[in-house]
Amino acid sequence: MNILFKVIGCLFTVLFALGAVVQYNDPDSLVWIVIYTIAAVISLLFVLNRLKKVVPLVSGVLCFAGFVYLYPPDFQGFNLNDGDIRTVELGREAFGLLIIAIVFFLYVFGLKRMSKI
Repeated sequence: MNILFKVIGCLFTVLFALGAVVQYNDPDSLVWIVIYTIAAVISLLFVLNRLKKVVPLVSGVLCFAGFVYLYPPDFQGFNLNDGDIRTVELGREAFGLLIIAIVFFLYVFGLKRMSKI
């Protein structure tokens, strides 16, 4: 596996695992703990070279769809002082899903690239 992709996979395994841990105080914490834990597991499988291309592809599409669904029509920023707490929370959750989707699409690209070598 390309060393750059391995480093990226390790980094996001840790970041997604930390993301799952810090969700404990969220009002809908169980949902987000599960989402970030799944993202960490998929990242770990990528690092271990045990991931099929279809898994991050389908998961990435679902996360991107979640981003589109959750994105607030009146996005006001990420800081609680930026506006309504519900809108800020929806924005944070939407962009969390977007980050996961982008990382998963990067994994698909990495897996395609490595399969050609």
